[in-house]
Amino acid sequence: VRWMMYWIVFALFTATETFTDLLISWLPFYYEIKMAFVIWLLSPYTRGASLLYRKFVHPTLARKEKEIDAYIIQARDRSYEAMVRFGKRGFNLAATAAVQAATKSQGALAGRLRSFSMQDLRSIPDEP
Repeated sequence: VRWMMYWIVFALFTATETFTDLLISWLPFYYEIKMAFVIWLLSPYTRGASLLYRKFVHPTLARKEKEIDAYIIQARDRSYEAMVRFGKRGFNLAATAAVQAATKSQGALAGRLRSFSMQDLRSIPDEP
């Protein structure tokens, strides 16, 4: 549970860090403060990740649980529809490619059969 709390808080920190780096990275000791914060999150003595998780993240997740569940169901339905749609497209492309390959090879086969003209067949010696 402790590691779960740490990784959730660290993921949120990393996501917000993307934007804050652009805005406040020019401040003196910014990177040192950031390193100290990560050590504070990770330390078993300070339990910073547990504190932040219990104080901010868990109440927010509990408050928005129904919305999150609705988004998950909606994403599952959309992903199923997308897989069916892409599957149909894939099968159509494969069938089209197979038909085109068959028509091209049929032309090559017909050309090869035409090359066996009567003159070519007469040139083969008859053996008694």
